[in-house]
Amino acid sequence: MAAPSAYIGIDLGTSGLRALAIDRHGRELIQAARPLPPPRRGPDGQSDQDPGLWWHALVEVLREISGGIGRYRAAALAIDATSGTLLLADRDGRPLAPALMYDDARHARQLSRIRAAAPSDAAVHGASSSLAKLLGLAGSCPRERIRYALHQADWVLGRLTNRFGVSDENNCLKLGYDAAMRRWPAWLGPSGLGVPAQWLPQVLPPGTAIAPLDPSAAEATGLAADVLVCAGTTDSTAATLAAGVRRPGDGVTALGSTLVVKLLSPRPVWAAEYGVYSHRLGDRWLAGGASNSGGAVLKGFFSEPEMAALSAELRPDEPTGLSYYPLARPGERFPVNDPAWAPRIEPRPAESARFFQALLEGIAEIERQGYERLRLLGAPALRRVRSIGGGARNAAWRRIRETRLGAPVTLARHQQAAYGSALLALAGCESLSLEAVLALVD
Repeated sequence: MAAPSAYIGIDLGTSGLRALAIDRHGRELIQAARPLPPPRRGPDGQSDQDPGLWWHALVEVLREISGGIGRYRAAALAIDATSGTLLLADRDGRPLAPALMYDDARHARQLSRIRAAAPSDAAVHGASSSLAKLLGLAGSCPRERIRYALHQADWVLGRLTNRFGVSDENNCLKLGYDAAMRRWPAWLGPSGLGVPAQWLPQVLPPGTAIAPLDPSAAEATGLAADVLVCAGTTDSTAATLAAGVRRPGDGVTALGSTLVVKLLSPRPVWAAEYGVYSHRLGDRWLAGGASNSGGAVLKGFFSEPEMAALSAELRPDEPTGLSYYPLARPGERFPVNDPAWAPRIEPRPAESARFFQALLEGIAEIERQGYERLRLLGAPALRRVRSIGGGARNAAWRRIRETRLGAPVTLARHQQAAYGSALLALAGCESLSLEAVLALVD
């Protein structure tokens, strides 16, 4: 009898690399992880990292996975990584400089060029967009050696398959890719920004089967050479897939350091003036945005043990009536996009539990406004919410949020982005639709 298949998802983040394997039914088999050193940071928004660190961590993790799946045979893998992390490489895939991380903003001066060429609804107008990085790097690297512009996931995919210059629809969004028309727009080329077409990757839908492992990669990782590598996605999209979005109106809220909302929609929603963008998933879209509010604001007032103790004193059915807009400093991205948007955390009650509850209520109200903003822009009304991130486990906060949202809120069973990438590997290897594999999470 043939060994049952396993499908590997890899999540390449800022602080570490995580991987897990699932079976055909979506059951987790094994997990492995390795830390990564923090990016190098410096003046003028510098944040970069040596791509070789990613490869060494990946080899170690895949060797652990391959040696620990027992009777299962690894059949396919897919990778998600930080959105907007970019490097330039030569014809052999060798990096020409350190990779600029997702938050590297040293090339903000390129924004005037971008504004002059790109439509206002393109997802390229941020100082840390992939496109700003590409234009800046092109001016500092030997132009005659540049062959590929590669995102973090793209470069790792190239190392695994020896096939560089392949990417996915989600990672390429901030490089200027038109996901609605499924093509690179003319304004990137000679009549606009002058980006050579050969630098831009071939773009595939997430979960598309690409190629088997290169023999040298198979030897390094301990995986069989016939393991199929599939197109991946960005880290936030993979986490949303893991949480479970199946029908239009399904939302996923990430309650981490910041507040991120995603909503499954039959149509894309674009509104740069509100910080709204959409990632393509087959014939559907994940519309959403990210607020500057979130857990980082809470940690400015309370420690983790204090928040755990105060949570037992919360009264979700007795609102405080305080209308907070919790921000650590002025400036908001979504559901309003205003760099001068002021925090509102006054008056402060004497009771710590009441103050804590008012902060939670304020973040819940921002979440409600976020989903309502998406609806007003053309996305469907919210049907239900799956929660991920550290704050998702707070049951009292979940009740506060349900009241505000007017929709059921549940804790997502799968909290790791690597699980979402494993679903993409399953879809690509077995020629399944995204709808079919997402049904495993529901």
